[in-house]
Amino acid sequence: MFTGIIEEVGSLERIDQRRENALLTIKAEKVLASTNDGDSIAVNGTCLTVTSLGGGRFTADAMPETLRSTALGALTPGAPVNLERALTLSSRLGGHIVSGHVDGVGVLRRRAAAGVAETLTVEAPPALLRQIIPKGSVALDGISLTVVTVEAAAFTVAIIPHTLRETTLGRARPGALLNLETDILGKYVEHFQKQGAIPPQESSLTPEFLRRHGF
Repeated sequence: MFTGIIEEVGSLERIDQRRENALLTIKAEKVLASTNDGDSIAVNGTCLTVTSLGGGRFTADAMPETLRSTALGALTPGAPVNLERALTLSSRLGGHIVSGHVDGVGVLRRRAAAGVAETLTVEAPPALLRQIIPKGSVALDGISLTVVTVEAAAFTVAIIPHTLRETTLGRARPGALLNLETDILGKYVEHFQKQGAIPPQESSLTPEFLRRHGF
């Protein structure tokens, strides 16, 4: 699990395409501290397992499903990547709960100045837009952000100067592919509704409902 608070921006040194997977070699500094083989690091919001590390870099395998479901396969050597180590029990939850399991790929359509900040408009698949709500949380390339508005085919987020400086969003241009993960709580609610666990007329979770489902 992750929080969506990026620790550093690394760079993709190499991507080796193999028959069943791709091997990513990523240059980094901060996230290598206290990291061992087998640990998890989110790369642009995608949870990957460290297979080796040393010399200011680490390697990780990306399976075919990962390459299909994320924008990692479109990266080229030298591309900057957002990096975050997995959450520990002593960590502060500064963002929101991010699983590192990317739901799909969005497309940056517009960016506009909003005082010292910027507003980004991101096109997203309809199935994911259903799980995105104004003032809710969403992860873009692993960055925990608050949704401003939701439109028919897109949503907007406001990016403060610190985030623009310290993540890859500061250099993303219209047309850029962004890994998108919706709020995990919304996924469960939608699943329960589809299974008929939440009657259509109910508008909120109740203590009785939570007890019935083991919470």
